[in-house]
This record gives sequence, structure tokens and C-alpha cells, in this order.
Amino acid sequence: MHRAALPLLALATLALAGCSSAAAAPAGTAPPAITARATGSVVATPDTATVVLGVQTRDESATAALSANSERADAVIGVLQGAGVAPADIRTSNLDVSPTTEPQSGRITGYEVNNQVTATLHDVGAAGTLIDQAAAAAGDAIRVESIRFSIADESAALSEARADAVRRALDQARQLADAAGVDLGAVRSIEEVIGGQPPVPYRAEADLAQRAVPVQPGSQELTVTVQVVHDIA
Repeated sequence: MHRAALPLLALATLALAGCSSAAAAPAGTAPPAITARATGSVVATPDTATVVLGVQTRDESATAALSANSERADAVIGVLQGAGVAPADIRTSNLDVSPTTEPQSGRITGYEVNNQVTATLHDVGAAGTLIDQAAAAAGDAIRVESIRFSIADESAALSEARADAVRRALDQARQLADAAGVDLGAVRSIEEVIGGQPPVPYRAEADLAQRAVPVQPGSQELTVTVQVVHDIA
């Protein structure tokens, strides 16, 4: 805080000696200013879960492996549809047929089929039950690839975080002006700093056959960073 205030104090001294900050600034340059950057945040509860369920089968022939996989994948999709998941929220996100080989000789020993189904669940509380039911339908072929929680409409939460960021930046600017012994002028500009990290999915590695899968969405912190530039009066 003190290091940031020193150059501002020097600028303010030059401005006062020249009658006004605008008059003291060399031609073609912007008058002295105070720049503050702050981050506002809000905690919200996820209301959407995106579950990726995989089905993996192997057989000596590609046809047999694919047939077995299709049967079990259809069973998983049936579970989702039976639970009320809309067709628009169910999609095949990956389908792969590849040979399995003997490590030493490289001889093809059979074929492996992986089919991934991505489902968007708007009832987060039902996610654990659906995973259990999918495991029962597909048996040992089931693979729970990932679960990602999100907020369907973030606009209200982001608006609150944005307002919090502006309040923090204005308060910071006042502190800088007070520390430099100058008067804070009008707001020259307010800019939202775009950035952030993608959500981190929760990897489910539970014993699906033994117990119900505990799924807890927890909460998410949404943040917005803004930069505010003030004139020095």
C-alpha cells in the first residue's frame, strides 16, 4: 500500500504546483490518475450436473464386442430416460472400436468398444441414484468417467459479484488517494477484466456394486475482476 502511494504523492505534488493536474501534464499525455483493481465474489449452489457414463466391452470379434456394448449402452440410456432426463439432455459423446493386441508379438487378440454417454441432469440430487441404476443396468461394463457441477444461469450471481468488485475498487481508490494526500476526482473508466479457470470435474471412483454413490454438489465461488481509473482532482 505504501509503495503504491509514493508515486501518486509525487504526481499530486507536481499537479498542485502547476495549478491543475491537466495543466501539469505534458502535451499529448493523459493527466495523472489513480488506478484500482479489485475482485468481487459470490458463492452459489450448483443446480446442474453433467455426468459422463461409459460402457466398455471386449470380445474376440469386433461385431460381438460392438453388439454387447450397444445392448448395455441402450440399457444405460433407458435408465436415464426412465428417470425423466429429456432426450435433448442425452447424447453419445464418444464411440471407439479398437483392437487389443498381445504385448510382445503385437498379434491382435480381440476388440474393445468404448461408448460414452453424456447426460445433463437438472435434478442434482438424483445424480447418485442414476449412477447406481446405470451400474445395475450395465454391470461390470459401466465406467463413470466424470461428474461436473455447474449453475445453469449465472447471470444473477455474476451481477452480484460484479457490483461487489466495483465497490471494492472504489474503496481501494479512496484509500490510495488518502495515503497519497490527494483528492479523488471523477471516474475516468471502469473495465471488467476477463479471465478465469474452467471448472474442475469430480472424478468418481466408487465401488458401485456395494453402496449408493454419494454425490455432493457443494458450492461454487463466482468471481469478477474490475479495474477503475479515477482522475486526481
